[in-house]
Amino acid sequence: MTSLWQARRDAAPESASTLPASDFEDGARYDVVVVGAGLTGLVTALLLVRAGKKVALLEAGAVGSLTTGLSTAKVSLLQGTMYSRLSGETAMKNARAYVAANQEGAAWLLRYLDEHRVAYEVRDAYTYAGTPDGTAAVDEEQLAAARLGLPVEKVVLDLPFPTFGAVRLPDQAQIDPIAALDVMAMDFRARGGTLVEGARVLRVSATGGENRGDARVISTLGQIDAHRVVLATGTPILDRGLYFAKLEPVRSYGISYRLPGDRTGIDGMYVSADAPTRSLRTTPIVEGDGFGRIDGELLIVGGNGHTVGRAPHPAALVDDLEEWTAANFPGAERTHAWSAQDYVGANPIPFAGWLPRSAGRIYFATGYAKWGMTNAVASGLRIATELLGSDTWWAKTIGRRATRPQSIVRGAVNGANVGREAVEGWMGALRSTLPKDPPAEGQGVVAHDKGRPVGVCTVGGVTRTVSAVCPHLGGVLTWNDQETSWDCPLHGSRFTADGTRIEGPATADLA
Repeated sequence: MTSLWQARRDAAPESASTLPASDFEDGARYDVVVVGAGLTGLVTALLLVRAGKKVALLEAGAVGSLTTGLSTAKVSLLQGTMYSRLSGETAMKNARAYVAANQEGAAWLLRYLDEHRVAYEVRDAYTYAGTPDGTAAVDEEQLAAARLGLPVEKVVLDLPFPTFGAVRLPDQAQIDPIAALDVMAMDFRARGGTLVEGARVLRVSATGGENRGDARVISTLGQIDAHRVVLATGTPILDRGLYFAKLEPVRSYGISYRLPGDRTGIDGMYVSADAPTRSLRTTPIVEGDGFGRIDGELLIVGGNGHTVGRAPHPAALVDDLEEWTAANFPGAERTHAWSAQDYVGANPIPFAGWLPRSAGRIYFATGYAKWGMTNAVASGLRIATELLGSDTWWAKTIGRRATRPQSIVRGAVNGANVGREAVEGWMGALRSTLPKDPPAEGQGVVAHDKGRPVGVCTVGGVTRTVSAVCPHLGGVLTWNDQETSWDCPLHGSRFTADGTRIEGPATADLA
C-alpha cells in the first residue's frame, strides 16, 4: 500500500529514489555499515559520514519504503498517554531522560529541515478523550507531562466529533517524512556515503570480518565488512538479546481525504487517549496531488491498531475508519490508504545501543511505540555519538534503567499471547484441509498439505500456494485481507502473496 507521501515522491520530477544508485562493491570494507534507510538509519549514517567516517547504508527496498514513509509523521513531545505509562513503569530520572532525548531529537530534525528548506507546519498537539471513560486518562496524562516540565494545559475542543476533554502542548510540528528522508539521502550521498537500495541483509557476523575486530554483513548482493554495524530495521533482524520477545508488533492504518472546499476545520494534531484509537492531522495540498490547486489541505485519519497477524479481518478495521470519517466529515473523498508497522516494547523507553553477544560491534534501535519522528532521531544521535567516542547524559541514564514490575508483567503477558498463537496456529492449520476451489480474489486460507501448513491465496487473478510457516521461528502465518499479505502473529514478519519477505525479524522468503 502506497502512502500519500510515497505517492507524492512518485509524482515528483526528482527525488532521492531517482538519483543514480550507489554501486555495491562486493568485499569492500567500511568503518560503519548501517542497515535500513528509514529515519533512524539515515540520521545515523548522515552523522557518521559528516564526521569523516566511511559509511555504507543498505536498504532492502527503497529509501522510506516502510515505517518512516508510512508514518503520519507527527514531530511531537505529546505522545498519546506515554507520560502516564512512563510515570508508572520507570523512575522519574528515566522519564526525564526520555523527554530530553525526544526534545533533542525533535530539535535536531526541525533544525535540519530548516537548514535544507524542507517545509513543515507548526501545530499544537492534543491528546483527547473520545468517550467519557477516557477523561481520567487525559487528566492523568496532563499531570504526568506537567511533572516532567512540559508546558501542557487542559482544554475544551471544538471538533466535528464528540470529545470529552483534552490536553494541549503548543508548537509541535507535522512533516512530510519522505521529503525529509529524500533530502537526507541526497545529503548523505553528496558527502561521500554509499547508499545501496535493493540490498536485503541476510546475516551479520560479529566476528566474521577479514580484519580482526571487524563484522561481516552478508546481503543478497554480496558481502562487506565493517568495524561496526548498525541495525536500523524496525526490529532487529538478529536474535541476539531476544528483542523480538520484548516487542509487540503493531499494525495501524492511515487514510488521506480531500474535503469539500479543500478545508478540513482541523488546526492541530490529535490522538485519542482511549479506544478506538483515532489520529488526525492535515497536510497542505501540493502540485503533485493533481487537484489543479495548491491552496487547500488534506485530512489524514489514522488508527485501529492491532497486533500483527491477530486481527481476523484487517479490511474491516479500514472500513471502520472510513465509516467514522464519513460520519464526522461529510463529503470526504479518500485519496490514499496505507498502513504502517510499529514495535511497542515491554519497557516504555526504546532500546538503543549495542546488541548483546556482538562484542560491541553491532548496534541497534527499536521500540519507538509509534513515536518514531522524535525517538528515531534520538536513537540515531545516541548511536552515532557513541560510535564517535562520546555520550550524552540522557543516553547514559536511559542505558542504566531498571525494568519495573509493570513492564515485567507486560512482557510476560505478551510472551503468553505469543505462545498461545504458536500453538493455536499449528493446531488450526493441521485441522484444516486444502480447499477444492481457489480462494476468492483477495482472499487466502491456511491449511495442511502432507502435515505441513501451507497458504493458498488469489491475488490479481493468480492463485498461489506458499509455505505458511514463518522462517523466523516457525509461527503459522495468517492472511491479511486488507494488504493481501501473509503475516506472522508471533513477532510480526510479513510476506507478499508470492512469499517475498516484506518486513519483520525474518530475513528469508517463504518456501
